[in-house]
Amino acid sequence: MTGFSTKAIHAGQDPDPATGAVVTPIYATSTYAQDGVGGLRQGLKQGYEYSRSGNPTRTALEECLAALEEGRHGLAFASGLAAEDTLIRALTSPGDHLVVPDDAYGGTYRQVARVHQRWGLEHTPVSLADPDAVAAALRPGSTRLLWIETPTNPLLTVADIAALSALAHDAGALVVVDNTFASPYLQQPLTLGADVVVHSTTKYCGGHSDVVGGALVLNDDALAESLRFHQNAIGGVPGPFDAWLVLRGLKTLAVRMERHSDNAERVAAFLEQHPKVSQVLYPGLPGHPGHEVAARQMRRFGGMVSFRVAAGPQAALDLCARTEVFTLGESLGGVESLIEHPGRMTHASVSGTALQVPDDLVRLSVGIEDVDDLLADLDRALD
Repeated sequence: MTGFSTKAIHAGQDPDPATGAVVTPIYATSTYAQDGVGGLRQGLKQGYEYSRSGNPTRTALEECLAALEEGRHGLAFASGLAAEDTLIRALTSPGDHLVVPDDAYGGTYRQVARVHQRWGLEHTPVSLADPDAVAAALRPGSTRLLWIETPTNPLLTVADIAALSALAHDAGALVVVDNTFASPYLQQPLTLGADVVVHSTTKYCGGHSDVVGGALVLNDDALAESLRFHQNAIGGVPGPFDAWLVLRGLKTLAVRMERHSDNAERVAAFLEQHPKVSQVLYPGLPGHPGHEVAARQMRRFGGMVSFRVAAGPQAALDLCARTEVFTLGESLGGVESLIEHPGRMTHASVSGTALQVPDDLVRLSVGIEDVDDLLADLDRALD
């Protein structure tokens, strides 16, 4: 299998050997019969003993995610933050150092700054769009991870994955890329030099705002073994129904991302011409500082658009309250369009830090509705 959509529909999802069911079953079980003491039954892809350690539905999801990211190993988690916490605990020790984006997702920064920092992990926020700043922030011998988001949440900053990976590897650090905004369809960081890919599968992978999940994908066998140990030891794994929902969402990821991108391009172009908008942040716009890098490492530019309202913070809040097709809500990546005020909602946790976002900023998760309805809704709300 070589085509993306073919892998999305078939990778890890052979017909059920017992019944021939085409769709992977939901194995709603906590434990498994053993063929003698310590004898794990081999009728499926691997032996199973307890569903925290492994579950056939979860295995199907992990194999599919690995295939879509051009990786050898996939690990599924109960949330994106559970995946990040497991990764950081597995790869760092007290006294180690991380370099993180200066406009990282608020939940990631909260975890690093308010959870892991208490256990002796240091971090430096830096603009990933500035390779010289990244090089200066790396501490050879102590920087364990360079954490990349591209595009970032919510400022849509673009980082050059290949160039930053080379810098980090020269300094002895591993490269982690949060690929949630792009999805595996639009961007595959492992092929660009990254060591580990992180996803909140809640977003585009699931795609229907009906499940919470996370994932890690990588190629290194020894690192995967360590991560699987920590996945089991820490226990933040998804249940079989959650795994099944994400697996179902992946089947339509390619067609959804094409429509998300089509609609977002139209929305960004509309906002760029609107007199009540002072700035539009979308990598697909030629004037975006990261446009050329995004065009090189992404298939399309995705469904996320942020913009600043010319009249200021209160006007941004009022706008969020006036839309009708765009639903006021957190999260992103579902088939429905969402609008939110990051400073008061998703990124309130970084208020007062180096990662504080502008208070006149509005973030859109552009869905797959008829784009003319989305444009009319924004036009009404802005006017």
